[in-house]
Amino acid sequence: MTDLSPDAPALDTPILDPEALSRAKADLRERMARQRQVLAADAADAAHRLAMNLSAAIAPSSGTIVSGYWPMRDEIDPRPCLTALWSAGCRIALPVVPDDKQALIFREWEPDEDLVPGPYGTSEPGPEAEVVFPTLLLVPLLAFDRRGRRLGYGGGYYDRTLVALREWQTVQAIGVAYAGQEVEAVPAGAHDALLNGVVTENGFIEISE
Repeated sequence: MTDLSPDAPALDTPILDPEALSRAKADLRERMARQRQVLAADAADAAHRLAMNLSAAIAPSSGTIVSGYWPMRDEIDPRPCLTALWSAGCRIALPVVPDDKQALIFREWEPDEDLVPGPYGTSEPGPEAEVVFPTLLLVPLLAFDRRGRRLGYGGGYYDRTLVALREWQTVQAIGVAYAGQEVEAVPAGAHDALLNGVVTENGFIEISE
């Protein structure tokens, strides 16, 4: 686990000042980007261990719509997870970043289908793919803690998306990460969306409410 500085916020204390929150997140984001790069260089079988751990912890019913992501840079690879879920009868979707920069859109995708380039170096299904609404989301991140807090890349897409989806259906959001991306406390504001669990190459962490 990565330690925070001595003046980091307490586990249960949101940072209310926007400027202080932005600085705290930016500092941790810089450190954890370096940390993840190191972890990725020494984790040749992490993707397959990740898939086994997810399968052992979660067994969604056939037809469940599951969103994943196409890995970029040194993100842990969720594709073995998605293939296993698809083989079990789940419908798989990938996120599409909308032009208005609000909540993500999810388009259905099957393994081996072609993708098109998206913003920020992402890959996503083309506009012909069906728009769907997932109830299980596998979410990339830079850091997480055991309170369900997640540090993303700063765009706020998943926070807005989870808030929107949770307004009208039950949604389970599972962070996907290397075990070494865990920190004692992720700096968070009052409106940051929480994860329901985290899966790593070392196991599954259930987040209790």
